[in-house]
Amino acid sequence: MSNPLLQGMPEHGLPDFAAITPDDFRQAIDRGFAEHEAEIAAIAGDDSEPDFANTVEALERSGALLDRVMSVFSNLVSSDTNEELQALELEFSPRAALHESHIYTNTTLFERIRAVRGSAAELEEEQGQLLDNTYRHFVRAGAQLDPQGRQRMEEINGSLARLTTQFSQNVLADSNAYQLLLDESQLGGLPKFVREAAATEARSRGRDGFLFTLSRSSITPFLQYSDHRDLREDIYRAYTRCGENRVDNHTVIRQIIALRAERARLLGYETHADYMLEQRMAKTPDRVIELLEQVWAPCRDKVASEARDLQALIDAEGGDFDLAPWDWFYYTEKLRQQRYQLDESEVMPYFSLAQVRDGAFEVARKLYGISFHPRRDVPLYHPDVQAFEVREADGSRIGLFLFDFYMRPSKRSGAWMSTFRDQSALDGHVEPVIVNCCNFPHGDPCLLGMDEVRTLFHEFGHGLHGLLSKVRYRSLSGTHVKQDFVELPSQIMEHWAMEPEVLKDYARHVDTGEPIPDALIDRLRAAAKFNTGFAATEYLAACFLDMAWHGKEGEQAEDVAAFELKVAEKTGNRTVVDPRYRSSYFQHIFSDDYYSAGYYVYIWAEVLDADGFEAFKENGLFDQETARAFRSNILERGGSEDPMTLYRRFRGRDPEVKALLKNRGLA
Repeated sequence: MSNPLLQGMPEHGLPDFAAITPDDFRQAIDRGFAEHEAEIAAIAGDDSEPDFANTVEALERSGALLDRVMSVFSNLVSSDTNEELQALELEFSPRAALHESHIYTNTTLFERIRAVRGSAAELEEEQGQLLDNTYRHFVRAGAQLDPQGRQRMEEINGSLARLTTQFSQNVLADSNAYQLLLDESQLGGLPKFVREAAATEARSRGRDGFLFTLSRSSITPFLQYSDHRDLREDIYRAYTRCGENRVDNHTVIRQIIALRAERARLLGYETHADYMLEQRMAKTPDRVIELLEQVWAPCRDKVASEARDLQALIDAEGGDFDLAPWDWFYYTEKLRQQRYQLDESEVMPYFSLAQVRDGAFEVARKLYGISFHPRRDVPLYHPDVQAFEVREADGSRIGLFLFDFYMRPSKRSGAWMSTFRDQSALDGHVEPVIVNCCNFPHGDPCLLGMDEVRTLFHEFGHGLHGLLSKVRYRSLSGTHVKQDFVELPSQIMEHWAMEPEVLKDYARHVDTGEPIPDALIDRLRAAAKFNTGFAATEYLAACFLDMAWHGKEGEQAEDVAAFELKVAEKTGNRTVVDPRYRSSYFQHIFSDDYYSAGYYVYIWAEVLDADGFEAFKENGLFDQETARAFRSNILERGGSEDPMTLYRRFRGRDPEVKALLKNRGLA
């Protein structure tokens, strides 16, 4: 049987998933490596004078087969993995790192890049950006090091690829190993929708009863509603010890930190944070800490006030105990219901998954004129996945959009946007194939809480960034931007989810079809700033932890738990609020390099999204001129220009932090 991964991709951009075997991946990836190596050798060995076309664009074109196959492989490893795929991932991750290192430490190829950069040829803006990115990639990979230094860089990158893959697989294994299986007598306080989701999860795993897992969509409602304090403590402790219950991610973390620090020093940087931040808008660790502390100062007072209110509620109910982390969600939910008369079981029927999805579609239509049409004739990797063809207002096709909403043991935790194919126009227009992944509980229908509604809109914003890209070069398209800019399109979309005009359109009762009442909208919006001290604290605590790990102090840490405590004391986090992610399951920063010394990007981007949304509020939620400006300057441009230049072109000025503080109730 022929290998479906080597047959060329159909027009829709998706392979015949059902026909692919692990051996097909092995064969296709092996060939992809070989073809790419031959292409690189041809570029480096070209006898003609180096120029932009025969060197930079040739490098951009190279590796097409490998990129295509690895995009399929990496998406499946994240979304629908198994033991065979995980074994291949452990095998191929170090090999892929070594392959990339060989390319970007190729001194002959680097000299050609340097020659093009030093020529007097006039380049277009996007060409200049590609050349600059390519040159910096070589420098940061170690192309200017001596042979011994380049050899050590290859060893470090290979080891890091293996360790970060192991970290991620350990988290998945530990998450799947924990199951809180309950019977009817242990469900006190849990509303109907939570019980139904837990029963569905139990059946999906061949169990009787009610099953809760470490997925945020499972653990959060349990912590909110369960009257059994001992069970809340059990699941909370299991969650916060993920990666150290049955596996040892602490050892993996220390090895990752040591290798990252060594790599930074090899390249002339003081710390890994300095190395990573050079490529971001923030530029330096000091600027990151400065921003974090601007929000942290008012946040500390607010979260302390929230903790006092919760303790007062515990005392009033006759609770003979001090507020603990596993109590926070439970008593916050009680206080929220008291103050705003908000009951999640009253709210959730207005937010069925299909209606929220269609609400996001309608926002995109009103803003950008685009429409989403179901495709049932394309191959999909799992029965849960839905496919939509996306079209412009004139009917022309933009690309394909996949939604993979539900949690399952074969999918990693969290929510993310990825691509099976990036947009480009170097050799004819290539349509993007985008996928949004979430971990919502199965249900008939699936009803979402407000956090999950915002998550759907957030990932949809990332999807629009990849979908509406209009650039020439694949490596500059869509979300291939500076990391503290990538969250702007996603976070700004969250604002529309809660606007009354939008809610009245998509939030309709699942049984009656009635639109959400104005009074309920008012209560939802009034409650939006409730518990913001907690939300900001757990996020900022994780940001400080990330920056500490990747500074000088992280290199010297011998005990992970002691280091976390030291960071909390240093930042003055004396509440019972843990970081959103403790180190052992902090996948943002330890499953690869991308978010390392970069978890702060969400708050950096929040400055941009809060300020940017003010333009829509000033001109109208669906003002077409404002929408065109955002699409043409932000969504379509990818990484083809400096991000602050793009933002200023959209907004007409630099961003201001005051809108963020106002939105979070911290002004």
